[in-house]
Amino acid sequence: MLKIWGRTTSSNVQKVLWCCAELDIPYDRTDWGGPFGGNRDPEYLKLNPNGLVPTVIDGDLVMWESNTICRYLCATRGGERLYPRDPAARTHVERWMDWQLAVIGAPMGGLLQGLVRAKPEERDAAAIEAARRRAVVAWTIVDDAVASRPYLGGNDLSLAEIVLGTQIYRWFNFPIERPELKNLRAWYERFRNRPGFKQHIAMPIT
Repeated sequence: MLKIWGRTTSSNVQKVLWCCAELDIPYDRTDWGGPFGGNRDPEYLKLNPNGLVPTVIDGDLVMWESNTICRYLCATRGGERLYPRDPAARTHVERWMDWQLAVIGAPMGGLLQGLVRAKPEERDAAAIEAARRRAVVAWTIVDDAVASRPYLGGNDLSLAEIVLGTQIYRWFNFPIERPELKNLRAWYERFRNRPGFKQHIAMPIT
């Protein structure tokens, strides 16, 4: 059985858990990281030298980096509907997976640190506002992308939504000012009630 090391409140673990839910993949998960600690344990670092979560073990294979893990699960567990085999169709999914890491991750991480993890007296209002403005620009790109199609990869939910799920959930739940991006909201509404999203993404933000 697939073995997952990582706490359920980690955004990167949440991606993997939602992917498992969509593909009906059984797994055994161990709370790790954050309040549970263990990241710097020598035995864990042998598995994942970054000391981060998730780490996933499938037989003799040890994996880290959540987007890579999601790709692997789709490729080995019949996940073509989430991650197309056709190279051209796959680019429409993979570019958003890369975009999640390269573009939206940093400003959303800044908002998380500033609004949730920093003590009120330690919050940097200017840094929070700068992160919010960067996030607005980034989410406007998604708003434009889904103006003419229901999902980022085309007509169906894909790994593009799964890796962005935690980010968009936080965007609509952070106590911040947000512009009216109707296409973005409609896109979010299309998948926010999926069982895997409700179970693994829609939870208190920590």
